[in-house]
Amino acid sequence: MDVGQMQRQWIDYTKSLFLEGFLDGQFLQLQQLQDENNPDFVVEVVSLFFEDSERLLKDLTFALDQNGVDFKKVDAHVHQLKGSSSSIGAQRVKNACIAFRNFCEEQNTDA
Repeated sequence: MDVGQMQRQWIDYTKSLFLEGFLDGQFLQLQQLQDENNPDFVVEVVSLFFEDSERLLKDLTFALDQNGVDFKKVDAHVHQLKGSSSSIGAQRVKNACIAFRNFCEEQNTDA
């Protein structure tokens, strides 16, 4: 596979992520911050997002596994994940966090 073909596949894949609602315009802004002085900017930021998300999800799982769920603590973890996902344009994650925070407000453990 030549470089041109790989670039076209990357563009098509990225377009599909927008069309399917995984990404929003914030991701485009992130891409615009990348230049020849910092060619790995997007990869670095997204990698940091994944590392942070993994930690947040572990903390969230631990908080939800407690006998008496501390909904303020759970909400704080979800709020942080929502902010991180918003900053990189991860629209579906952000939307899931919004719904999750509503469940926290309702103190709905099952949801």
